[in-house]
Amino acid sequence: MGVGHSVLVVDDEPSIRLLCKVNLELEGYRVLEADTLAEARRHLRENDVDAVLLDVHVGAEDGRKLVQEIRSVRPSTGIALFSGSSEVGAAASAGADAVIPKPFVLEHLIRTVGRLVHGARV
Repeated sequence: MGVGHSVLVVDDEPSIRLLCKVNLELEGYRVLEADTLAEARRHLRENDVDAVLLDVHVGAEDGRKLVQEIRSVRPSTGIALFSGSSEVGAAASAGADAVIPKPFVLEHLIRTVGRLVHGARV
């Protein structure tokens, strides 16, 4: 499914990054990880990324700012925001293609990434 596609997972929680990495790699995706927005920006500069999974809050930083940055330089990159249930509305209005509420179901995550890398707004 994901062969040839790369996904950047941006979250300050190591367990979320690991969960995404392990399961997306099983689906054939190449997974990059970042625990800060600065590291995410570096990966985006240095790699061809098909989709970004981004937490609304990355440490003290607002992940929604990165959505706007990605849109300005890579408009075709699929973006999904991880969001707590109380933040789904704010995440949805940030310009991402999808919102993945936390806690998430793995099947939903994998299906969403599949749609993102194939250019479908979820």
